[in-house]
Amino acid sequence: MSESTPTASRESGMENNLNAAASTGGQAGQSKRADACDAAKLETRGRMGTALGVRVLATGSYVPDQIVTNEDLAELGCDSDWIVRRTGILRRRRAADNQATSDLCYEAALRCMDNAKVSPSAIDLIIVATITPDHPTPSTACHLQRRLGAVAPAMDINAACAGFMYAMTTASQFIAAGNAKCVLVIGADLMSRTVDPKDIKTYPLFGDAAGAVIMTPDDQDASDSEGGSGLLSYQIGSEGCGGEMLCIPAGGTRQPLTPDAYAEGQQYLTMDGRSVFKWAVRVFDESAKQVLDAAGVGADQLELVVLHQANQRIIDSAVSGLNVTAEKVFVNLDEYGNTSGASIPLALDEAVQGGRLKRGDYVLLCGFGAGLAWGTALLRW
Repeated sequence: MSESTPTASRESGMENNLNAAASTGGQAGQSKRADACDAAKLETRGRMGTALGVRVLATGSYVPDQIVTNEDLAELGCDSDWIVRRTGILRRRRAADNQATSDLCYEAALRCMDNAKVSPSAIDLIIVATITPDHPTPSTACHLQRRLGAVAPAMDINAACAGFMYAMTTASQFIAAGNAKCVLVIGADLMSRTVDPKDIKTYPLFGDAAGAVIMTPDDQDASDSEGGSGLLSYQIGSEGCGGEMLCIPAGGTRQPLTPDAYAEGQQYLTMDGRSVFKWAVRVFDESAKQVLDAAGVGADQLELVVLHQANQRIIDSAVSGLNVTAEKVFVNLDEYGNTSGASIPLALDEAVQGGRLKRGDYVLLCGFGAGLAWGTALLRW
């Protein structure tokens, strides 16, 4: 999720598509959307939860070799100064034409397993958060399972830039319930395949990457004052009434990718940047405070804050009311741009490799994006 302004023609087409979708369902369809928007007005918009006794054993990540600088995009009509001023992005990575999302997942998984010192045979669940799967079916997670040679169930989660948080909380619940002991969780997206090169406000924002964590049971009690690991508190939520703010109109069963739709560019991501900006700042402010309050942890106790790396202005605005120093807010979007579901695990891996986290540290994580959907969690490392 990033800030941008869609072209007028695409915005109009998007509105028509959504209106058509609503009219197809008649009054029932309109009522469901109204109910969703009413639900969004509740005091606590998301569902709260905990998952104690789980830990992140190791992290890993992979980015493609090709670096695309702002200057490289000048030939497309992009303004380098505008990109830096509005987003903070200096460069991003692009996958090679022969690379698919599962290829990036595989490389991130190998690095993560090496750091964890575990073999594929130890993995008993694989979850991949992505909106850019290799195919509509089979899942990217199943492609990854095959390549790793793991004997494990595998599934994808589609929650866009909140996808990794949904995947992490799902993995944590499997572990907390005693149904998994070594879960490979990956966020990966090839966002360069979803944006229109002619859209000079949107195309520069996105990059390609994959990040991974391995989650296991903790050998310490998370309720112990000494500091066992776990998701001390989390909130996941959705506001589908804002689905039109970030959407790829064509390519699904609602609107197949016909030759006309393709010619109109409806296979590309559209966004209402201004509205998404306001929503993201609000949802982080509210959910972060609720998560910290539920865990009884103050913002001053946080060692690190890792938000979805969408846009520097969004990050700055979102954390402004949290009362944490800038040094505790991890940022790497200047190097990679918005990598959607990969952004949080990629940042976590860089933080770990940089020695920013130690056992017992409090880490606040938040992903937010298309859906609209979000996930915020307080993790004790």
